[in-house]
Amino acid sequence: MVVLTQLVFLGLPWLTWNGRPALLFDLEARLFYVFGWVLWPQDLIYLVGLLVAAALALFLFTAVAGRLWCGYACPQTVYTEMFLAIERWTEGDRQARMRLDAAPWGMAKFARKAAKHLLWGALALVTGLTFVGYFTPIRELVAELTTGTLGPWETFWIAFYAFATYGNAGWLREQMCKTMCPYARFQSALIDADSLIIAYDHGRGEPRGSRARGANARAQGLGDCVDCTLCVQACPTGIDIRNGLQNECIGCAACIDACDTVMDKLGYSRGLIRYTTARGLDTGGGWRGMLAHSLRWRVVIYGVLLTGVVGTLTVALMLRPGVAVDALRDRGTLASLGPEGVANTYQLLITNRTEQAARYTVTATGLSGARADVAHQPIVLPPAGQSRVAIRLVLPHAIAIQTRPGTHTVTFVVQNDLGETATAAATFLVPR
Repeated sequence: MVVLTQLVFLGLPWLTWNGRPALLFDLEARLFYVFGWVLWPQDLIYLVGLLVAAALALFLFTAVAGRLWCGYACPQTVYTEMFLAIERWTEGDRQARMRLDAAPWGMAKFARKAAKHLLWGALALVTGLTFVGYFTPIRELVAELTTGTLGPWETFWIAFYAFATYGNAGWLREQMCKTMCPYARFQSALIDADSLIIAYDHGRGEPRGSRARGANARAQGLGDCVDCTLCVQACPTGIDIRNGLQNECIGCAACIDACDTVMDKLGYSRGLIRYTTARGLDTGGGWRGMLAHSLRWRVVIYGVLLTGVVGTLTVALMLRPGVAVDALRDRGTLASLGPEGVANTYQLLITNRTEQAARYTVTATGLSGARADVAHQPIVLPPAGQSRVAIRLVLPHAIAIQTRPGTHTVTFVVQNDLGETATAAATFLVPR
């Protein structure tokens, strides 16, 4: 999962689509490129749908399989694992690091410590550079970095995220999960007796105690747990899983690996600490029993809601027209009388949602006899461009005198040369 998440995170900014980054959030131009889609701030509804889908997915996965996100895909977990790998490579395993910390300062100790922090810093800088590469094209960013022409804002944010990565993964580590992450606080409301968790088998392990290799533990009145505490030492958050499931458990299974190693050395069967459910642990049931209870109302409701949100969001994006329009009345003049008739003036904001130049025509419906007067038609917009267009809607005198005074609803229809249309409603004022 470390490799997979980093391939996605580091690789996406380098992918190209139509000659530009496939995923780019251009805040300066207020444009968001997501593969084949060009999104504007007006498309905030799609972000809301994505956030709702992400929340429902988190609820569903937690109800089914506990804290899989925390243990395998959360950036805090992934980068902590990467920083720990660098630490093990430069300073050795846990015992070697403890001896190194206790040793007096010398060239060897300084070299090991310096190498660790230099590699941590390099990884943090790559992370900060890649993150900013989602907002500034990564190729331009790297070119500016190598030539020393990096802008002040890019410099600040690269340094900020590099510092955050260095501090969170190098120093805070499990403290982020234990004291700052809110997920641990409400996970207890999302799991139940049939959710997959990491648990210690009390019935098999207790009473715990040390014994000689090859000794008959049952004859000594002991369970399989030798009380070596390796499960506690391996836990990144420092909890003792033998005391039951706790908020700090992130589901990384490090305790399972440590315990299985000890069980292998003693010749005992694995699984003293294992993935299971509370019901399965109490009843002693196997995977078949746990799978039989996995499809329950909570899971069904989350699954149906998630499918509905994702399906609706997908259909909405696929059917999203390549043109958008907003209409705003001219507040300076509500209505004017002229030789042509009664006229109302509007401003139309037309948005080209595609990456090709397009031509647009504007018509008005909803008020019989009204004529849309636009200075230049067709209106030409560049790729992903916007334009404010002044438009007069004129109602001839002969029709105006037969029309009820007051406001009437009109609809502006904007059509591009591909046949896609967008509409915007407005009001037309007929004076008394």
